[in-house]
Amino acid sequence: MHLLNLGILAHVDAGKTSLTERLLHSVGVIDEIGSVDAGSTQTDTLALERRRGITIKSAVVSFPVDDVTVNLIDTPGHPDFIAEVERVLGVLDGVVLVVSAVEGVQAQTRVLMRTLQRLRIPTLIFVNKIDRRGARYGSVLDALAERLTPALVPMGRAVGLGTREAAFEPGPVAADVLAEQDEELLAAYVDGSLAADRVRAALVAQTRQALVHPVYFGSAVTGAGVPELIAGIAELLPGADGDPEGPVSGSVFKVERGPAGEKVAYARMFSGTLRVRDRVPFGEARGGGGRREGRVTAVSVFDHGTDVREDGVPAGRIARLWGLGDIRIGDPLGEPRKAHGHFFAPPTLETVVVPGPGTDRRALHIALGRLAEQDPLIGLRHDEVRQELSVSLYGEVQKEVIEATLAEEFGLAVAFRETTPLCVERPVGTGAAAEFIKKDANPFLATVGLRVDPAPPGTGVTFGLEVELGAMPYAFFRAVEDTVRETLAQGLHGWQVADCAVTMTHSGYWPRQSHAHQGFDKSMSSTGADFRGLTPLVLVEALRRAGTRVYEPMHRFRLEAPADTLGALLPMLSAARAVPETTETRGALCVLEGVVPAARVHALEQRLPGLTRGEGEWGSAFEDYAPVAGGETVPERPRTDHNPLDRKEYLLNVTGRRG
Repeated sequence: MHLLNLGILAHVDAGKTSLTERLLHSVGVIDEIGSVDAGSTQTDTLALERRRGITIKSAVVSFPVDDVTVNLIDTPGHPDFIAEVERVLGVLDGVVLVVSAVEGVQAQTRVLMRTLQRLRIPTLIFVNKIDRRGARYGSVLDALAERLTPALVPMGRAVGLGTREAAFEPGPVAADVLAEQDEELLAAYVDGSLAADRVRAALVAQTRQALVHPVYFGSAVTGAGVPELIAGIAELLPGADGDPEGPVSGSVFKVERGPAGEKVAYARMFSGTLRVRDRVPFGEARGGGGRREGRVTAVSVFDHGTDVREDGVPAGRIARLWGLGDIRIGDPLGEPRKAHGHFFAPPTLETVVVPGPGTDRRALHIALGRLAEQDPLIGLRHDEVRQELSVSLYGEVQKEVIEATLAEEFGLAVAFRETTPLCVERPVGTGAAAEFIKKDANPFLATVGLRVDPAPPGTGVTFGLEVELGAMPYAFFRAVEDTVRETLAQGLHGWQVADCAVTMTHSGYWPRQSHAHQGFDKSMSSTGADFRGLTPLVLVEALRRAGTRVYEPMHRFRLEAPADTLGALLPMLSAARAVPETTETRGALCVLEGVVPAARVHALEQRLPGLTRGEGEWGSAFEDYAPVAGGETVPERPRTDHNPLDRKEYLLNVTGRRG
């Protein structure tokens, strides 16, 4: 029996969780199909998920198909919870991407498909809701080819669209798309000697290499097309690989708290076998120190719709692990694998959490810290001066979920300030600065010189040396690099500094000094604290000389509305600083695509129904950052550090002296 770790992905309301229920019922794991509307589904276990009818947290459930054990991971479809999807992608062997036969390809569908293609994850497409009024076949296939990928292989056709009798009729696999990827297949296709078994073998091979994407039509509600999809999952997607006897290597994609408050880690094993009572290193080495380590006290693996306790978890499987108290989402277990980095954009919005009546600030801080364990991209930020707590967001729905979770799980009432965009800063030019030991009122026993250069968008922050690595102890270089990265969290305007190259140009220290018959003399010896204290002053001076510009997050939008409402829509878009780049009229409909500041999206979504008689459809997703427009006030973000921009204030906070 082989294993398959399968993800179900979709735009919100495409029917992803309903399909999960139908799959589990079809293979005999559950006797009765749950309802999203009734809040009785197998994978939406949170009370909030059941009430709202959306998936918020990823959930794992296992079922057998012939000789394949499938670990199915149901993920959120709402864009506000894209971080949950990102964490899951790194542990999947294959994906079913669900598309609605009524709404077709939506904004989130495109974001997901682009990412799946970039990561080369084998993907089947299931077009759901063929029983619904307005369901389409040919035009949806055309949209899939135009907006997702032309490498589609329809596995049959849908009939009886829009009725309870709608069905999926399997058909012969067309070889033309497969032949584009295989010269021998193309030759046989051209001369007419292509056998059906050869086509099937090519379909399996190319699907597993993510070169083509089989397309099924059906209905999660009636079950149409689901048996064919299940057969495709078992036949076409690759099984999990990995040597159970190899070195232990895994990845944590979810962390939750058990009934007693203990951490429970969800992990995929890629190699080796992790057993109860094993000590395992996890996480990354930081600041010159080693990795964290813990002892596994219990293991459960997923089987036939539930999870069962086992003595260990082998390569290929997904398990829940107890005993790793310091574990975090994204931590590698055992031998680290090559990191993929982030697949999706980071949160682009921020809000201040305001304690409600009777809510203790300390209790709120602890509770938000717990939520940040489960979703690190919440990005909890504490402003000690203003006594404010801020969180990062993908959207307004996420704000509502945080509010409800704090109330239900922690008994804390909160409100939120107005949501604001999370901007970034980028260097405009090159700037350099240096401070030397015992010169120009430098109170630290350290010499640090740094140069800041702009870097191409998307490359992040890099740190390099123009001094010899042996010029001083490695721990001092590490202290400088770590402090550079921490300091760049707040640039000249208070925003994270993105896409810059920092180079250390000068270094110097005083070696360990001691008097005769006496111990170490701190006043004559450099320590890591000297370098951590001096680096922010040098770095912000280099940034000042380089200059920075503030960039705001932008979304790409697609708006479909009655053509006769265009006159009312254009002024609304203009007022929101949206820029339509293409306008197309399709009969009685108009379709606009363009870009809009992320901060304006929610207000546009709220106004759209009133301006379009409820017929307007809006979809948007993060596109890029753009310079804040010339006529706009440059947004400033309050600092939460010791403010190295003000030397006197900084030195007073760090050393107790004004320098």
